[in-house]
Amino acid sequence: MANSKIFYCLFLQLMFLLLVVNPANGQLKVGFYSKTCPRAEVVVKEVIDYVMSVAPSLSGPLLRMHFHDCFVRGCDGSVLLNSATNQSEKFAIPNHSLRGFQVIDRIKAAVEKECPGVVSCADIVAIVARDVTVATKGPWYEVETGRRDGRVSNSTEALLNLPPPFFNISQLIASFRSKGLSIKDLVVLSGAHTIGTSHCSSFDSRLYNFTGKGDSDPRLDSEYIPRLKSKCKHGDAITLVEMDPGSVRTFDPHYYTLVHKKRGLFTSDSALLDNEETKSYIELQYATQGSTFFKDFPESMLNMGRIGVLTGKNVGEVRKVCYKVN
Repeated sequence: MANSKIFYCLFLQLMFLLLVVNPANGQLKVGFYSKTCPRAEVVVKEVIDYVMSVAPSLSGPLLRMHFHDCFVRGCDGSVLLNSATNQSEKFAIPNHSLRGFQVIDRIKAAVEKECPGVVSCADIVAIVARDVTVATKGPWYEVETGRRDGRVSNSTEALLNLPPPFFNISQLIASFRSKGLSIKDLVVLSGAHTIGTSHCSSFDSRLYNFTGKGDSDPRLDSEYIPRLKSKCKHGDAITLVEMDPGSVRTFDPHYYTLVHKKRGLFTSDSALLDNEETKSYIELQYATQGSTFFKDFPESMLNMGRIGVLTGKNVGEVRKVCYKVN
């Protein structure tokens, strides 16, 4: 019996060492492609810099693409996959606001030309999010790479996993915690709303029918409501509105000032005032010389970028093109 216990303990130790050391179970790290494709991030940046110079409105959607990818099946590039029957993630209602898939395809083609079959689409999405942040005057940060691409993409999973704009604070916290993210990550990553636009339909009820009686959401600034109504007629599902008016193409902490003034577009923005931790963070960001947003955002992006990743040679794949499996 004693020998059996000793053998069992040795076996567990051996398995632990194999899991840690075996490259098939590799982890994300900065500089993953330093030897296999040393110019990978340079190539990505070159394309993004060009795209931002001719189509700066793509900054918001390209940044959000990383979030929308990671919250469904983990950061595996599944949001990029096409479907002959329109049943993949990108066709789910929450992803209708995403644009720039052709930019990812263009980057992938350029990276494949540089080093075929090496850099995953999931990593490209993560690097693009960083480069778009920098291109809009946000903080630069090192991106951990080494993800492999998933082979499954389902629109229903996107509906179930992406937190909608009408979530309250309890639902938001639960959604982020289910992905291993903290309350601080929630309020920090919400700050990405500092760039980009939203369809009027995402906050239509807050303007026209909040309780089913043709009223507006009392948590929206009463002076802001007429301005939004002038841009968004009831039922408008086409018009786009700036999430951070006057600063829509500049990555900065101004989003938090808007939320504090009750001018956040979404119910989920207003909800950040309903928790002591998130509210305190919001108040800090617009205090004179008090903002920590540029330090915190990279940390939360790294945390998000680790959700459910596929790493090592025995899981996932490196797609040849990002919109279909090999």
